[in-house]
Amino acid sequence: MPLMMSEEGFENEESDYHTLPRARIMQRKRGLEWFVCDGWKFLCTSCCGWLINICRRKKELKARTVWLGCPEKCEEKHPRNSIKNQKYNVFTFIPGVLYEQFKFFLNLYFLVISCSQFVPALKIGYLYTYWAPLGFVLAVTMTREAIDEFRRFQRDKEVNSQLYSKLTVRGKVQVKSSDIQVGDLIIVEKNQRIPSDMVFLRTSEKAGSCFIRTDQLDGETDWKLKVAVSCTQQLPALGDLFSISAYVYAQKPQMDIHSFEGTFTREDSDPPIHESLSIENTLWASTIVASGTVIGVVIYTGKETRSVMNTSNPKNKVGLLDLELNRLTKALFLALVALSIVMVTLQGFVGPWYRNLFRFLLLFSYIIPISLRVNLDMGKAVYGWMMMKDENIPGTVVRTSTIPEELGRLVYLLTDKTGTSPLLFFLFLYCQNCISILKQLEFLLKMSPNYFTITVKGSSYSGILRIRLKV
Repeated sequence: MPLMMSEEGFENEESDYHTLPRARIMQRKRGLEWFVCDGWKFLCTSCCGWLINICRRKKELKARTVWLGCPEKCEEKHPRNSIKNQKYNVFTFIPGVLYEQFKFFLNLYFLVISCSQFVPALKIGYLYTYWAPLGFVLAVTMTREAIDEFRRFQRDKEVNSQLYSKLTVRGKVQVKSSDIQVGDLIIVEKNQRIPSDMVFLRTSEKAGSCFIRTDQLDGETDWKLKVAVSCTQQLPALGDLFSISAYVYAQKPQMDIHSFEGTFTREDSDPPIHESLSIENTLWASTIVASGTVIGVVIYTGKETRSVMNTSNPKNKVGLLDLELNRLTKALFLALVALSIVMVTLQGFVGPWYRNLFRFLLLFSYIIPISLRVNLDMGKAVYGWMMMKDENIPGTVVRTSTIPEELGRLVYLLTDKTGTSPLLFFLFLYCQNCISILKQLEFLLKMSPNYFTITVKGSSYSGILRIRLKV
């Protein structure tokens, strides 16, 4: 950490003729005068920095020892196995939405104009003519954000409420995904999502291995082979997992999904059995079992799973149209200021010209229409609703209503054909409108007709373009 030196530190290197009088002055400022002048600033800065450091402090991740079927033996408290993709909570919703809205110049401009009407010298109309449109815009925006947040809550609740079979001494019990703890023995059936990061112990397959689908984790469609721990796979019965004394030593949670270091130890055997674990013995969360039934011991839950650690925090997405509108508003505001200065200049700067300048800004404020923001927000909501109701693209889900118009502004479309053929093909399309897309595809068909077939469905305005690769 670099050392920071104050101005006093530099002055102390000079002669005593300069430093001693200044030192006496600093001593005199101690006490009440120092607190009134600079002390309160120092105390506020220190307190705010302390609070920020506490809020930003993260729990140190450590390696762990997980006993099979004994969550109570965990030395540390681990996070709940729940998924949360919401951006706000009950207390941060209104402040968060207001901040996201007023950080743009357009909304901040209308807020300043509306607040200026509380000053009697600047009042030029009724308050409702300024606050009613702004309130309507904020109401529409908050309603849209609340609907999106409620949909995220429903999706998270559906995932966290999925039932899984937990193996206990008394048999199988049904538990929710959010109630799974580190050390639990979880049974995952075929075509079922793995709820947390686990070490693969047993499978119903005789070969002692299974396949999983990882397309929701790394985007690859080919199935991955996973191998069960040989010591637990060779046990005669499923209930024997509780008759042995064994534990798994796992490395600390990390983001890399392609590596894992750990050991499996069985203490009650003579001699004790030690088996090294690798990535082939793991079952990461958000993957799906493709063959057989698997049993694993949970080692990471919640925020410590690989899938969550590789997920960025949810943020508000801003489309290009909003950014362009914000830049256009700034340009119009500069033109408005220039026009107001011209009007004040024509008056000859008579009287309180600065007040007249601001009044001219208020009079010309209708150059920037607030209805533009209303139409934009309502249009986005309609676009999203029409996408989900379109019969030509069934099953479409609009997960955010802030950028549905971005689909009409594609610049590059990249597709790849991997996993089922040794041919690796990348298709680049510069998309501006349907005509340019068809011309680009016509050129590709002429260049390599043996590899492509094209099917166009629908009208020229709302059509579906499908490209199939011949193998």
